[in-house]
Amino acid sequence: MPTDLNQKIYVAGHRGMVGSAIVRNLQANGYKNIITRTHAELDLTNQQAVKTFFETEKPDQVYLAAAKVGGIYANNTFPAEFIYDNLMVQNNVIHQAFVNGVKKLLFLGSSCIYPRLAPQPMSEDALLTGKLEPTNEPYAIAKIAGIKMCESYNRQYGQSHGVDYRSVMPTNLYGPGDNYHPENSHVIPALIRRFHEAKVANAPEVLIWGTGTPKREFLYVDDMAAASVFVMQLDKEAYDAQTEPMQSHINVGYGDDISISQLAHEVAKATGYQGKIGFDTSKPDGSPRKLMDSGRLNRLGWDPKVSLEEGLKVAYAEFLRDGARG
Repeated sequence: MPTDLNQKIYVAGHRGMVGSAIVRNLQANGYKNIITRTHAELDLTNQQAVKTFFETEKPDQVYLAAAKVGGIYANNTFPAEFIYDNLMVQNNVIHQAFVNGVKKLLFLGSSCIYPRLAPQPMSEDALLTGKLEPTNEPYAIAKIAGIKMCESYNRQYGQSHGVDYRSVMPTNLYGPGDNYHPENSHVIPALIRRFHEAKVANAPEVLIWGTGTPKREFLYVDDMAAASVFVMQLDKEAYDAQTEPMQSHINVGYGDDISISQLAHEVAKATGYQGKIGFDTSKPDGSPRKLMDSGRLNRLGWDPKVSLEEGLKVAYAEFLRDGARG
């Protein structure tokens, strides 16, 4: 840990699942000077507003966790908004961070940057080797641009200005701050809601889409936050030893995956649902497997701490407290 716990750290997107977890992690580690702004207070797509913010606040470090996110329906319906908003947020924050003397910045991307048919597990060098998943291509293109923007500023201004901008790519995340909306949530929060409602209704069976055979990887969001802070604080020599100037991003995954069938049984166990679990094989499965290769991060000395079983218990407790109303 750096000794200066009073350095000014701006967390962009602090109300999101990852941003809020990063704030929790920094606070737990004794950082006293964390700056945040809501969207109402600072529209990150507004170039002048971001310029004024950086000129006024002059942060020492930036965690860029702000993004416009959504599921397949949202990505397909609003592709222009997804590419425009995300590019504008990234361009404004990264450039103004540089202009205002920020030496350390961490950009948070997404595993969707990798080609749709990337070899499994997906390693960092799979980037730009094939076609993206069409349903979220605009979002993925924006995230790739964010990685390349960080790399480009490092290459041009690293030596002259001491710029050190890094990128991390998380796998599927879950946990506190997740979205439990009945239509717009991802797989774990969606299953938590369905099994909870089935338990309350005493339903004899919960039907899951597809065959249950596809495998997915899930990481507890506070582990993602811990990995983000870990990567941000790495000595430059250690970071550079595991990366390349034009392939500098680092995957953050759990290191193992689970079938949708196994996941459904784990969620049923966490929620206390004791009925039958069935599978509607007339519905699509999606990709057979999506697993990140996190070897680069593991070699640097970081491993996840929270098991899926433990994480699901915490996620369900939070759903009962907050999400069940949504």
